[in-house]
Amino acid sequence: MSYTAFFRKHSKWALLGICLFQNSQAFAWGQTGHRVTANIAEQYLSADAKAKIAAIYPTKSLAEISTIADEMRSDPSEFWQKTSSPWHYVSVPEGSDYSAAKHAPSQGDAYTALLSFSATLKNPEATLQDKQLALHFIVHIIGDLHQPLHAGDGTDRGGNDVKLEFFWENSNLHRVWDSGIIDRQQLSFTEWTNWLTQKISPEMAKQWQTTDPRVWIKESIQLRNNIYPQEEKLSWSYQYQHLPEVKQRLQMGGVRIAAYLNSIL
Repeated sequence: MSYTAFFRKHSKWALLGICLFQNSQAFAWGQTGHRVTANIAEQYLSADAKAKIAAIYPTKSLAEISTIADEMRSDPSEFWQKTSSPWHYVSVPEGSDYSAAKHAPSQGDAYTALLSFSATLKNPEATLQDKQLALHFIVHIIGDLHQPLHAGDGTDRGGNDVKLEFFWENSNLHRVWDSGIIDRQQLSFTEWTNWLTQKISPEMAKQWQTTDPRVWIKESIQLRNNIYPQEEKLSWSYQYQHLPEVKQRLQMGGVRIAAYLNSIL
């Protein structure tokens, strides 16, 4: 059964008022980060892609739909609680290059889900509901894959098990990268977008145009290997060291959401 068929059978999502569900898997980038990547993407969409996206979500921006895949995890249905949970990350052991055949679980992972939802979005016979599900997952997954701990090594739940203090508050490494560093800047997602977009040169945007998710995963693994701290109390020094990496991954994620949607739409 396809992802979208399973969704139609088991879920009655109606875009109700929803809240974040704090389960065992943390949310990539948090709401601000996802909205930033999606908002940056809006600047790089082709006219054709914009028109087709507007037909799927006529009253919602990419930034608005970018967090649905996390927000709906408060829905008690099996689809959101179990089936779709592995679609937010990949697990790649240390020293390995990602391979779906080797590393994706039976339910799939972010890579295989992205391919499946891309096929749905390109299918002229897919229903509007199927295309809405596919579009918001695609935007979300691409953002996820640019957060280095969403390409975890399979030993510590993407840094969730690495307990520490961040600016004197209890946290864990995954949360620091999802939202800790970003939220410390006290910027809205539109401020983030404006500041980061201004610093993306045409040459940088061209260089980042790759639409192969395995490239993004490899980059995240390379970053992952350098972000585990030696100490348990993190503050200014850790933020200073890694804030430039966070900014660049948000920029790259935004450019690539647009490149990917341009290519399949």
